[in-house]
Amino acid sequence: MKHQISMVDKIFSVFKSRSIKERIKLSYVIIILLMITPPVITIFSFVVQMVRYDLIITNVSKTNRLNQTVKMDISNEVWDIVAGNKKFEEGRQYDIIDGINESLDDIMRTTEERENRQMLEVAGRAVDTLKRNVDRLGSQMANHAPVSANEEMLDEIRGVSALISDILQDFIVRVIESATITNEHHKRITFVLTVIQIFTVVFVAIFAVFTQRSVTASINDPIKRLDDLSKRIAEGDFTVRVKLPQVSELDGLTDNLNIMAVKIQELIAENVREQQNLQKSEMKALQAQITPHFLYNTFDTIVWLAEEKKNDQVIDITRAFSSFFRISLNKGKDYLTVSEEFEHVKSYLTIQKIRYRDILDYEIEYEPEMASCQILKLVLQPLVENALYHGIKNKRGRGFLSVKGWRENNRLCFSVQDNGIGMTEEKLANINQQINGSADPEDLNNVYGLYNVNKRLELYYDASTKLEITSRYQEGTTVYFSVPEVGFNV
Repeated sequence: MKHQISMVDKIFSVFKSRSIKERIKLSYVIIILLMITPPVITIFSFVVQMVRYDLIITNVSKTNRLNQTVKMDISNEVWDIVAGNKKFEEGRQYDIIDGINESLDDIMRTTEERENRQMLEVAGRAVDTLKRNVDRLGSQMANHAPVSANEEMLDEIRGVSALISDILQDFIVRVIESATITNEHHKRITFVLTVIQIFTVVFVAIFAVFTQRSVTASINDPIKRLDDLSKRIAEGDFTVRVKLPQVSELDGLTDNLNIMAVKIQELIAENVREQQNLQKSEMKALQAQITPHFLYNTFDTIVWLAEEKKNDQVIDITRAFSSFFRISLNKGKDYLTVSEEFEHVKSYLTIQKIRYRDILDYEIEYEPEMASCQILKLVLQPLVENALYHGIKNKRGRGFLSVKGWRENNRLCFSVQDNGIGMTEEKLANINQQINGSADPEDLNNVYGLYNVNKRLELYYDASTKLEITSRYQEGTTVYFSVPEVGFNV
């Protein structure tokens, strides 16, 4: 009993494990085992019963044939000898007796019940008596005994044959009774298996509901807490923290969000302490200002997917979200590799592809040789975001966004191209004036992402490193910039 309880505790402990994937996998295994086991047991039971019935029918058939041999063949053969129709040496009496013994041995091998085996043993001893009487008849005839003596021996042989026949007949009755008992036992087993299968179906249904609720709660509850966290951060409360949900797929995201809140809080404190680095602090504050809105929208999408029971998409967007903020934080460093920057863009587009699957297609390409080169972090994603929200979303039909990187003349070159609504020459000139000026970020309206990237490129590299924007109305926009492979101002 203690062992059974411990097994149940182990099963439920897995459902409290850290991985949603493990819970779903275990639930599938348990349901499959529960659905397969009763039919397998039922089939095995039917096979066993069929084998037993076959043995019973075979034994009854063999015993009937043997009974006919005992009743007729041995008596007729001995009668022909006594009547003088054939000589004793020419008779088949011993062959018939040997055949009877072989048949008894054959039936004995397939008989399991102790009482029935005892009856066959009695029949075997009677056959031995029959053989001794036949031997005595042979001796009498060899000594030319009177016919009356031979007839008396014939009567004894017939009596022993009749006794053997009665024993065999009783054996047949007992075998048939055993078949009846076996049939009743089979009925009881069938009833029990039917009840077990009914309870199994009910249990599987209950277990499936339990699993669904457990997995849903494991996803919804932590995501709702993370959603609350994102709203608090969006409202400017960077002191809020969320406990780890003990779900491996969400632990990384939760930890990254907590770290992000700490980092944002530290950045704000640093802005107060370091007035001499005001321009850099303003750029980081602007970057931090952008993040909460993306958090809020993405968590709304995750909550919606969770409510729609689209668990696979929840896991995909959660992993992409976790990767997005892991790279965003970058352990507080301002530079990362080109491959990490493109991975950051890929995570962002993975999230947006789920949100805007009806209007968004994209491609990401860069030369493998530049993968390990260093670049200022978070310069591509704001450009991609700008292309999506101000280019593709404002044009009817599906949009296509291309993000590319290549090396040219000892510089790392990057472009973000879309086939969105594009801009007129007047609007393009106005945007270039805004992002290259010294305006207050709060007055930049829809170009603060471009302004942020442009100013950071000037600040961290040199004044000649700027965004180059080309656009045609109704055709699309391309944003290009390049940075030196070495010699940047850290």
